[in-house]
Amino acid sequence: MRMMRCVGISLVMILLSAPLIRGQDLSKYRGFSLGMSLPELSIQVDLRPLQTKLIQKHPAVIQELTCWPGGSSDYSLQADSVWQIFFSFYNGELFRILVTYDQDAIHGLTAEDMVQAISTKYGTPTRPAGEISFPTNELYRMTEKVIARWEDSQYSINLVRSRFLNSFALVMFSKRLDGEAEAAIAKSSKLEGQEDPQKEISRQKKETDKLEVARQKNRKTFRP
Repeated sequence: MRMMRCVGISLVMILLSAPLIRGQDLSKYRGFSLGMSLPELSIQVDLRPLQTKLIQKHPAVIQELTCWPGGSSDYSLQADSVWQIFFSFYNGELFRILVTYDQDAIHGLTAEDMVQAISTKYGTPTRPAGEISFPTNELYRMTEKVIARWEDSQYSINLVRSRFLNSFALVMFSKRLDGEAEAAIAKSSKLEGQEDPQKEISRQKKETDKLEVARQKNRKTFRP
């Protein structure tokens, strides 16, 4: 009898905790999931993959897609607080989502108000004294201070305040894919730095060759 009571209590606890566990899936933001493919997301936001911005091709393909939920038919009904969503892809996989909230929607809200609202979906946050980088987004500074963070072993969600846009934003990413993308971007910058001197040498050689061809031609036809 006692064992049955213990089993019953355990089942009740599991059932009560199940909604909480489901509500703290850090891989999802509304209908979007980190790791989803570019074609899948493009269909969802009613944009073609061709509308993506290619950041680099080597050593990995980095692409970006921007949408404004207020302009989307079905999605706009549940996205009135969002101004812009910025999606980043690493070799075709969604590795980062940057959500910038509408200034009117967050007008008067404090950082604590935002933390409490987001915590209802993602659980208890931490308050790290850290920063997060935005290597390819021109609307943000290179780094912004993290106000609060929700994370597990695979995913990280960060609340920041953009100093340039004067608005709150939510940055969420896959730790594995974001790390690989960051390494690829750094390697691409290094390769470009190595290629630039060689490109300049090649350009100067072409100019010298063209000048020599013109010189030889004009030597034969020039009359003082």
